[in-house]
Amino acid sequence: MKENRFMKWMEDSLMPVLGKMAQNIYLQSIRDAFCVFALPLIISGSVFLIIANPPTSLGWGVINAWNNAITPIQSNIMIAFNLSFGIMAVAVAFGTAYSLASRWDMDESLCGMLSLVCFLIVCFPASDITKVKFGDVLTYLGGEGLFIAIILGIITTIVVRLFTKKGLVIKMPAGVPPYVVRTFSALVPFFVMITLSWAVEWVVWANLKITLPQLVLNIFAPLVAVSNSYPAAVLEIILMMLLWSLGIHGMNVVSSVAYPFWTAQLAANTAARNAGTPLHGIVTEPFFHMFTHIGGSGLTWPLVIMFLFSQSKQLKSLGKIELIPAIFNINEPIMFGAPLVLNPVMFIPFILAPVAAVTINYIAFFSGIVPKIVMQPPFTVPVFFGGIIATGGYWQGAALQLVNLIVSALIYLPFFRMFEKELVANEKKAELEIRATNGETV
Repeated sequence: MKENRFMKWMEDSLMPVLGKMAQNIYLQSIRDAFCVFALPLIISGSVFLIIANPPTSLGWGVINAWNNAITPIQSNIMIAFNLSFGIMAVAVAFGTAYSLASRWDMDESLCGMLSLVCFLIVCFPASDITKVKFGDVLTYLGGEGLFIAIILGIITTIVVRLFTKKGLVIKMPAGVPPYVVRTFSALVPFFVMITLSWAVEWVVWANLKITLPQLVLNIFAPLVAVSNSYPAAVLEIILMMLLWSLGIHGMNVVSSVAYPFWTAQLAANTAARNAGTPLHGIVTEPFFHMFTHIGGSGLTWPLVIMFLFSQSKQLKSLGKIELIPAIFNINEPIMFGAPLVLNPVMFIPFILAPVAAVTINYIAFFSGIVPKIVMQPPFTVPVFFGGIIATGGYWQGAALQLVNLIVSALIYLPFFRMFEKELVANEKKAELEIRATNGETV
């Protein structure tokens, strides 16, 4: 009864608030900027980072030979990394404006381009640009420029929308080709935003001798540090699971806020690995997708196996249906088929198993038992492969996933038995009712 009251409270009081958060267009645009525009760069660039920095600490002959072979051309390989993963903030600046503009039925490409140009302006010192080395600016085109990229993406789109609504644009007479109308209508907001970006960068550089991304990064530094803590990781996973318990995609909601912080930690790790310095980032996107959401949100891989051997016909059928999707970390069939959503019996392990995994993950990465994450694989990479790839080729990543699977299985098992017993009883009751209706002897 208490569980039912709690679920009702969440549905009536918590769900409306979090539902509005999930529908916030700014958060949705930020999430899309990372997932659609930056993620391909992150994944592709990370591959070149691993190629250029093989895990020689494993002591394997083949890896040592690989390292010896690529050492002379390591800097050449890193070009692909630096100009893909290393410019993710450029993609985020464009993607945030593009995604927000599409939600307001504006010209997505022009808004994205304006945001990108403004971002590049504030990344360079307000001095003789011909004397600025591109390598000195590159760091702010990547992880360290994410926050200002997001801010400019939103501000740029708002300014363009405001100028358009107020009619503060150059209007062309009828009969002018559409592409010409499009160009001239963008001139005023383009000039205003470019001028403002240049002026702000000039003021910041003149007074502080740092660029705007450096200033914003200094302001957000405490938040980045806090986001890398164990309490932050636990809070994020609990919120994800609470949302999923109500039928809302928890990872999407939480990531729309946390993605910049996760990506900043991942970028710092890759930069540290490239420089040969210690890695400090723990709470990244793969921390959840690769090591916590194994088989899907809620760490439900063990449940799939339990369902396959269940005495309940319903659960057994679901286990067969879910087996292949679970390999690729997709678990909607059991989330809504069992269901796990709004299920008072499975609510506790659905929260507890991921929290336990987050705790194990944090201890493992913080202590150095498992090498820290340096790569973000697609969330569909199967278990064990994902752990090895995310840590840069170390078997300890797969071992950590195995530990989490075993712990989650132990947590789910008693609750699964209760749930199974209830379903089996209901199935037998339904079968008896059908037989009685058909006139069979019960």
